[in-house]
Amino acid sequence: MSDPTFEVSTHPTLQATNTSVLEGLGQLASYFGFSKVMGQLYGALLLSPQPLSLDDLMAQLGISKASVSTNLRTLERMGIVREVWVKDDRRKYYRAESDFWRILTNVLASRELRDVNQALQVLRDNAAKLETALPDMDDDERALAEFYAGRLQQLHDFFGLARLLLTTIIEQAKQQPEARDIHRVDFE
Repeated sequence: MSDPTFEVSTHPTLQATNTSVLEGLGQLASYFGFSKVMGQLYGALLLSPQPLSLDDLMAQLGISKASVSTNLRTLERMGIVREVWVKDDRRKYYRAESDFWRILTNVLASRELRDVNQALQVLRDNAAKLETALPDMDDDERALAEFYAGRLQQLHDFFGLARLLLTTIIEQAKQQPEARDIHRVDFE
């Protein structure tokens, strides 16, 4: 591999597939609270048989080098892409993680589980404050505080279930076999 630069094929079907996947992954990333560029960068790397440099990604997506670099660092921290070495080239190159169970585990453990745990702590803190303040409340305030406490308990139960589901998914994903090279895809 003398020149590792990857160019999208000029075949119309390959170009259309590439564009559609990049756009779709960009929209999916936005839906889940990530930047559209993160989804597109992941898609470009996922569909590339060779690692891509910052310049390759910048040219393919038509975005600034700063945007590519910033978003790649975030993807790298999340374990969704990784930097790779290319012989006889000093530029930084990247590859997409293709083990989707590993990606799911990384994202759920690094972001979702942290957010659920934070929500549970906020609910516990507020319930404790309500309990402490009850003696200083009149009957109407106490009734409202008890109503709040009931709603906080419902939220706590919900987020507790969410944490259980997330930890179960994370543990299940850790037990999945490594991704295999799949050369044929069947869609039903």
